[in-house]
Amino acid sequence: MPGHHRLKRQVLGTLVLILGISSAAWGQSRGHVPNRLLVGFKPGVSEVQTDAVVKALQGQSHSRIPGTSVEVVTLPDQANENAFVNAFKNRAEVEFVEFDEIVPPADITPNDPAYANWEWHLPKISAPTAWSATTGSASIVIAIIDTGVYAAHEDLVGKIVPGWNIYSNNSDTSDVYGHGTQVAGAAAAASNNGLGVASVCWYCMIMPIRVTDTTGYATYSALASGVTWAANHGARVANMSFIVSDSATVTSAAQYFQSNGGVVTSSAGNYSTFDATADNPYILTMSATDPNDNLYSWSNTGNNVDLAAPGCVFTTLNGGGYASGCGTSFSAPVVAGVAGLILSLNPSLSPAQVTKILEQNADDLGAAGWDPSFGWGRVNAARAVSAEGGTSGSPSVSFQSPQNGATLSGTVTAQVSASDSAGIASVSFYVDNVLAGTSTTSPYAWPLNTTGLANGGHSLTATAKDTLGHSASATSTVTVSNTVADTTPPTVSITSPGSGSTVSGSVSIQATAVDNVGVASVIFSVDGAQIAKVTAAPYAAAWSTTTVANGTHTLTVTASDAAGNTASASVTVTVSNNTSTVDTTPPVIAITAPAAGSTVSGNVSVLVGATDNVGVVKVQLYVDGALYTSSTSALFTTKWNTNGKVAKGAHTLQTKAYDAAGNVGASASVIVYK
Repeated sequence: MPGHHRLKRQVLGTLVLILGISSAAWGQSRGHVPNRLLVGFKPGVSEVQTDAVVKALQGQSHSRIPGTSVEVVTLPDQANENAFVNAFKNRAEVEFVEFDEIVPPADITPNDPAYANWEWHLPKISAPTAWSATTGSASIVIAIIDTGVYAAHEDLVGKIVPGWNIYSNNSDTSDVYGHGTQVAGAAAAASNNGLGVASVCWYCMIMPIRVTDTTGYATYSALASGVTWAANHGARVANMSFIVSDSATVTSAAQYFQSNGGVVTSSAGNYSTFDATADNPYILTMSATDPNDNLYSWSNTGNNVDLAAPGCVFTTLNGGGYASGCGTSFSAPVVAGVAGLILSLNPSLSPAQVTKILEQNADDLGAAGWDPSFGWGRVNAARAVSAEGGTSGSPSVSFQSPQNGATLSGTVTAQVSASDSAGIASVSFYVDNVLAGTSTTSPYAWPLNTTGLANGGHSLTATAKDTLGHSASATSTVTVSNTVADTTPPTVSITSPGSGSTVSGSVSIQATAVDNVGVASVIFSVDGAQIAKVTAAPYAAAWSTTTVANGTHTLTVTASDAAGNTASASVTVTVSNNTSTVDTTPPVIAITAPAAGSTVSGNVSVLVGATDNVGVVKVQLYVDGALYTSSTSALFTTKWNTNGKVAKGAHTLQTKAYDAAGNVGASASVIVYK
């Protein structure tokens, strides 16, 4: 493996050595690797913070998947895995947590020998017509992330570039199961050589990356590591004939692959099931069609399906020879091969452009437009290659409003018309060459607030870009004429407490503020230190006087309007709290809503009644024994978001109240149901 090392860690490629995965563990029926989590951290979280979070939750972090924010975390022996999942999810630094699933290849059952030499799938996708434009380029590498590839096959000799064995952490990429060799042949076997079979991309090269054990099973972490290895070694297409589009870890790796200019393809699966997970923008997922363009009965469908492709091919076998194979394992490399043809014609295309070409030029089957069975349709190699044949010109774009020479004030709508034979991908709007907004759907429009511009002449530019990356611009010169800017500050006063009054405990500071245009915010300060900011009436803030010494203190409120004008008002008060004895009395707190035994959903407001002999300064909400959130402002309302991954069933709510002396009072627990 190359670089991407982290201090005191090893590269993820040494999965077997570092994490102790036995062959038996990899060969079991689909489940996950015991005592292991894949934890994705949010952008901007440093490695020091990552290490601290993992250590604080009693996990052991061995490696980060290169190119991603995903940490592979080992849990203590006999750990409660679900409890650790919840603990990581409750950390603000964590974006997602998932088990390291063990997935089989999308089934590859060789057909009866009567189907031998059955290559109906190539004319079905109009490959012969596509080959008249290109048969592929050796500069385009397709990574086969699978069980390895039999490099000595007569139709694969000379087609292999160096790959890597993620499973064993070495360069031996021999096929240990047979699946990878068949997948590789479908995408890019040597063609027009008088031997064996033809493939989709004749001259594209193959990068074998083994990620499985000898029974063909792989983990999410191994698949993700294989994708990033391929990205770092020049592959432009990566094919995974596995069901992976629902994995956040593999998605992170695919996103990294895309950022390096590549396209990722995968299989929908062969279980006749519907996948309700959302579409994955970083992985093209394929269902499988038969010779009559019907969906095979065994093909999965779902929201994640992007395209369909022939699901039965005649292809290369491990150890030599040929046979037919069926499954979405083969519809995926067929599309990978077409992507290779497109990139062979124009290597400068972005992954998004290649994806758009594949989708917009597919043969629409089933319901018009996208549908969960065929996605955008069955792939058509000829139309896809033709779309990037160099014949598409620049888009046509013109301003509809405002017209050239118009005088503007206030907020106006800028709108343009844009068209192109390849389809418009986006229209970007610029004011004086500074990007102001982007529209991706017709009518192409955006609101222009001229009050932020100086009176006088300004240049408006609209740049339209088509799905192939061609662009054109139109310009409209306008004059901005707005009234004089707002220079009148707000009027503000403190209504409570009164100047010269004596206060103690918890005090509500109340103010009034008005402005000729509108008050944007009111800031409350004690002795010059801000304690609250309020953006809407009524303007009030809670102040615990126990946080300051007895004596005279100055309360100030400052009101601001949208133009930045400000005004302030102050009063002087005397704080007089009883300090003769140490406060040892804890607050009293009870949950008033939701009621015990109730059923809740959505964003739930947890209300409490909290009192103290001096004053409550903070309330905490615990969900199922874990701290969820805190509130330091009366009325101490906390929110519990039950959406997302909160499990259905019973959950225990408890709150704790703190006073300024550090005394803590806890409420009785309330059990509710989701």
